[in-house]
Amino acid sequence: MPKKPKVEVYRGVYGAASIRWNERADVWEATFVVEGTAANHYTQPLKARTEELAAQEATAMLRDESQQTFMKLRRRRPPREEALEAVRTLLAYAGDNPNREGLVDTPDRVVRAYDEFFSGYQQSSWEVLSTSFSETGSYDEMVALTDIEFHSHCEHHMVPFVGVAHVAYFPDKTVAGISKLARLVEVYARRLQIQEKMTTQIADNLQITLQPKGVAVVIEGHHMCMSSRGVGKQRAKMKTSCMTGVFRDDPTVRAEFFSLIGNSIRT
Repeated sequence: MPKKPKVEVYRGVYGAASIRWNERADVWEATFVVEGTAANHYTQPLKARTEELAAQEATAMLRDESQQTFMKLRRRRPPREEALEAVRTLLAYAGDNPNREGLVDTPDRVVRAYDEFFSGYQQSSWEVLSTSFSETGSYDEMVALTDIEFHSHCEHHMVPFVGVAHVAYFPDKTVAGISKLARLVEVYARRLQIQEKMTTQIADNLQITLQPKGVAVVIEGHHMCMSSRGVGKQRAKMKTSCMTGVFRDDPTVRAEFFSLIGNSIRT
């Protein structure tokens, strides 16, 4: 492949991303500038083998990892004592005394809970599927993992939404370990999210990393931002989906996927 100049593929609220072919290493590389960081740039190799897929991978990585990269490059995560003090302030704002016996240890508990709730920021979603397997025998059918439970938090009100994810892909040359699909859902769920974004992030990551013939993701969630406040609808369930490749283009494949998860989505 002839040497190609650097091509900018994204510039916007997340920063900028450009790609170019590294002839010596025989890989596409992406150079990122993350919005709000002091670092000039950083470069990393991509999995994609074509310019079109390299552009998609670089853009998705910048969008998905911008917050994590921001924290890593600038080391801007506030010290723990600042987080503890912020919780004390919120307790006082709520109208209670943060120094009374029942609340004196609450800031510590809340901060430790946040470390667990939002542990996805400390993990790279793009490393979850870094190990894949090409020895699949003659298997050439759909791979689906259904009813993957998740707990996430709405980025608008910072209250929980919980539910299940159904993930499927149609392998081309490689497959992922089954636990990796559940881990991918977990990494994205353990961040501040909206369900629509989480759905497309999972699908984009699978499509770019494994490069299958297609990906299907359906997520069902109960949102406390509308059950415990606001409109107060207790039984409402939100369903989102993202289809790529054969799942989007072939009605037969799409119908097979929905038949596999049919019992789940009706309950």
